[in-house]
Amino acid sequence: MLKSKTIAVLLLIVSCTLNSCTVKLSGASIPPAMKTINIQFFENNAPLVVPYLSTQFTEALKTRIRNQSRLSLKLTDADATIEGRITGYDVSATSLTDNRQATAGTNRLTITISVKYTNNLEPKQSFEEPFSRYKEYPSAGQPLQSIEAQLITDINNQLTEDIFNRAFAQW
Repeated sequence: MLKSKTIAVLLLIVSCTLNSCTVKLSGASIPPAMKTINIQFFENNAPLVVPYLSTQFTEALKTRIRNQSRLSLKLTDADATIEGRITGYDVSATSLTDNRQATAGTNRLTITISVKYTNNLEPKQSFEEPFSRYKEYPSAGQPLQSIEAQLITDINNQLTEDIFNRAFAQW
């Protein structure tokens, strides 16, 4: 039984090799001609401003592009550009702990980013749209300020993944 499975796997590998099939582990489908990208600074235009959010988000997006693609970051004349602004930073209650007394049991931090992706090589791939993600946290125990940095990091990871996938994985 083990021998037949081994033979089947070897046949699959040989078949793929002969047929020149490729497997993309990252899911990205960046055009071969695209070599450079310009990621502009995301200004914070949200009504509630966290001073370090713009820098942290912009750097998180640059890091995602560097780590998950072969693209080089370039300041001018790039094959593609990602730009935008932070449009929302909201904290809201999502559940109550007591029916008689309106006390929040869980809160939600939501960050919304407006993104414009310009593909100079294939303009039909360009888009402009908002992305929004949130993270819930318990309201009891620790104040938002003590966990805010970690919440922002977690949300930025989700947002940069969404933007990367929209731009390069066509999801």
